[in-house]
Amino acid sequence: MTTASDLRSGKTHRDENFPVASWIIHPRHRALILAFYNFVRTADDIADHATLPPAEKLRYLDLMEAELLGNGDSQKEAVSLRRAFAERGMAPRHALDVLVAFRLDVTKLRYENWDDVIDYCRYSAMPVGRFMLDVHGEDISTWAASDALCAGLQINNHLQDCGKDYRNLNRVYLPRDALAAAGASVEMLGEAKSQPALLKCLQALAVRTEALLDQSKSLAAEVKDFRLGLEISVIQAFADKIVNMLKVRDPLSERVHLGPVELLLQSLGGVAGETARRAIGRRAVSKTAAGA
Repeated sequence: MTTASDLRSGKTHRDENFPVASWIIHPRHRALILAFYNFVRTADDIADHATLPPAEKLRYLDLMEAELLGNGDSQKEAVSLRRAFAERGMAPRHALDVLVAFRLDVTKLRYENWDDVIDYCRYSAMPVGRFMLDVHGEDISTWAASDALCAGLQINNHLQDCGKDYRNLNRVYLPRDALAAAGASVEMLGEAKSQPALLKCLQALAVRTEALLDQSKSLAAEVKDFRLGLEISVIQAFADKIVNMLKVRDPLSERVHLGPVELLLQSLGGVAGETARRAIGRRAVSKTAAGA
């Protein structure tokens, strides 16, 4: 029997646009985070599989859910995550939410407006940030800024891969109303270079995504865990750099992904900035306490 693992694309946590369980995160959390990542990556690869029929994709996603909830032991990613959750006494709510998005990927190929896209992000991206916050015992008040960051990352990815998603999967996350307002059509995504109308639409969406990412800039300061704060600062730096590229470049014909040197520089900048901010904060608290 083919298992979900057999349908993996080969992509790992080292191939993402953002760090996953990096050296910054405390070692005690990495096994759980990687179990969550492998579950999500497997489900994502099922939804994006080039030749698997839609009914089979949905069957595998249902099987992943069933085994995550304890009904079976044939899918290793689901079983591993189930056991990891049990060890930490955590509910699987965020993993279940992500499965909603992957079912949408199978059944929904077009999005009507910005709110429709954000609703997709509510299931595809926001649960990942909420999971990370829960792992670190952070307060639910941090969810709003996290949701903005995760949605921004997701829409960045939609813009980066808009041509590939259309050509390979006939899937378009660009809102219909945004395309229409710019005088662009879905079919333009199949071309080697964006026509002016499509480029206008893509860059306007990048500006809107930048505004979303501005809402997440408080997140690193909101979390209590120092290492998680550093990781968030790095992710925010990646997201900001990418959206700035998307505002001025054509994702159909130009590079809109970060290279190794850019990744390193953004990582160092994010770590340095958050470390300095927290150090200044501690000194300010110490002075206030001394003066009291």
